[in-house]
Amino acid sequence: MNRVFAAGAALTLAGIAGYLLGVVAAYPGRSLSVAAVMVGLTVAAVGYSSPPEGAT
Repeated sequence: MNRVFAAGAALTLAGIAGYLLGVVAAYPGRSLSVAAVMVGLTVAAVGYSSPPEGAT
């Protein structure tokens, strides 16, 4: 498995867990969980993509 994809997936899952925890109980910094989900999805997409044609 690609390390970049794995890091993005882990960040996405951590963000989702933080969001769900924020729904149950308010805590400082809970809005960062939404940013973690967005960044995690972006990093996972970059890690999942194939290299451009002609790159070695």
